[in-house]
Amino acid sequence: MVFFVSKNPTVYPHEGFNAQEDGDALRAAMKGFGTDEDTIIEILCSRSNAQRQKIAAYFADELGRDLIDDLKGELGGNFEDVIVALVRDPEEYLCKQLNNAMEGMGTDEKTLIEILCSRPDNEVRRLVDAYEEKYNRPLAEQLCGEVTGELRRLMTFIVTGTRDSGDDVDATLAREQAVQLFEAGEDRFGTDESVFTKILAKENFNHLSQVFEEYKDVSGNTIEQALKSEVDGDLLEAMLAIVECVQSPPAFFAKRLYKAVHGAGTDDETLIRIIVSRSEIDLGTIKEEFERIYDKTLESYIRDSMVQGETSGDYKKALLALIK
Repeated sequence: MVFFVSKNPTVYPHEGFNAQEDGDALRAAMKGFGTDEDTIIEILCSRSNAQRQKIAAYFADELGRDLIDDLKGELGGNFEDVIVALVRDPEEYLCKQLNNAMEGMGTDEKTLIEILCSRPDNEVRRLVDAYEEKYNRPLAEQLCGEVTGELRRLMTFIVTGTRDSGDDVDATLAREQAVQLFEAGEDRFGTDESVFTKILAKENFNHLSQVFEEYKDVSGNTIEQALKSEVDGDLLEAMLAIVECVQSPPAFFAKRLYKAVHGAGTDDETLIRIIVSRSEIDLGTIKEEFERIYDKTLESYIRDSMVQGETSGDYKKALLALIK
């Protein structure tokens, strides 16, 4: 099995794109009394990020203005957050999300796990480089001050490039590692978490897929069942995220979207982050997985669950435009 991210986006480069026309239209939508939110949504939600960067460059070079500053001055709340997220460079946006998860009192481990544990090595390396360039501090150094124990060890392995960057599968080694995992968990009293950490954080996703298949043969249980019986807390969440993204990244993100909207209140930051960051990658497949798992479309779930009056109509309209 070869691991890959299904290229099934919902946002594509706009045909006939013209940065000047879009830039002038956006400027007019924000100039004078009132704001034309529909024009902002129509343009920014139907352009690729590369095209949005060209619009931002037109704003800076020809109009002498900062597009993000103008948007922040005109918009507010979650609607502002989703529109500004669209205009940021994708890696810069995720780095900002990582930084937000670690700054101030407390740490948002779930965001760190979602961003860092869901991606193969090449994507993590780009984030690590972008983070140090933006914040002048190694991501690993900051993580070590925010998370503890085995979770810190797992994440340190991930962000320091310990994971195999190739895609080869060693069937003999996979069998040996499946046995190691069994002996470190289900086959003993207590759990040697370090064995799970070393294998899950160091092997490439293709190889891990084979390890998990071998584990079922060795144990009779799935690796998910084993983890749930042997590990708990944030470490369990991180390890399950790796397992789920080895098997199906779209299913992982579909479940995250469901949890973000389900229950009392909406986790808007997670909702925005996943929809924006996956819209040009695999949001189309995430939609398919969402409907398969929950027997309802992602569009209807967002439309019906985010009650009008509790959230901005423009915010909901922008989200729906991105997942169309």
